[in-house]
Amino acid sequence: MPAHILVTGSTRGIGAAIVEALAAKGARVVGHGRSDGPGVIGADLSQPVAADGLWDRALEALDGRVDVLVNNAGVFEGVAVDAPADEWQAAWSRTLQINLQASADLCRRAVLHFREREGGGRIVNIASRAAYRGDSPAHWHYAASKAGMVGMTKSIARGYAREEILAFAVCPGFVMTGMADDYLASRGGDKLLADIPLGRVAMPDEIASIATYLALEAPPSMTGAVLDANGASFVR
Repeated sequence: MPAHILVTGSTRGIGAAIVEALAAKGARVVGHGRSDGPGVIGADLSQPVAADGLWDRALEALDGRVDVLVNNAGVFEGVAVDAPADEWQAAWSRTLQINLQASADLCRRAVLHFREREGGGRIVNIASRAAYRGDSPAHWHYAASKAGMVGMTKSIARGYAREEILAFAVCPGFVMTGMADDYLASRGGDKLLADIPLGRVAMPDEIASIATYLALEAPPSMTGAVLDANGASFVR
């Protein structure tokens, strides 16, 4: 029986690569984006009720069964420390809502669903190197949101392992997506690359291979694991 999987932020970059990798393994995947499309459910995760609506629609599309949730959707939007207070707070609210709160809402629904059906399930959260290393002066909120995602993942793993509900996180460094391209260009690509011993940023298919392993193959004893993929730019 193929695994039924919901992947958020699936229309480009890491998310699209994850969907492709999971489908290649025979999984039945429903994706998520800003608007509806083939195999994609549209939902604006900046809105507080959107995550619950997305879960309900995904459950319907997958015939009432979700085996794996992959939280990949996120934003990386800077705000200066000396920005006006209203801009500062709006940036924090938006980033935390999309990157952390919506992920938490989906994790909650997944845990409740897994417990109700008594068959367990898996959660894979795509966090960031920033959760441990921090980020630029304009991205406190991004680092905080990803650190929260890691803490949430560990809490789920510890709280529900006996019910066969497993949780994992992946912490990429820079990945060659549109979002990373813009950041590399804005910060001086060569200088940033010099900080990566591997000499290059990760490719989306590399992160997808890790997420696919965690979603489908990782042994239950790995629950709570946080896997780094940053070219040795941060080793802990």
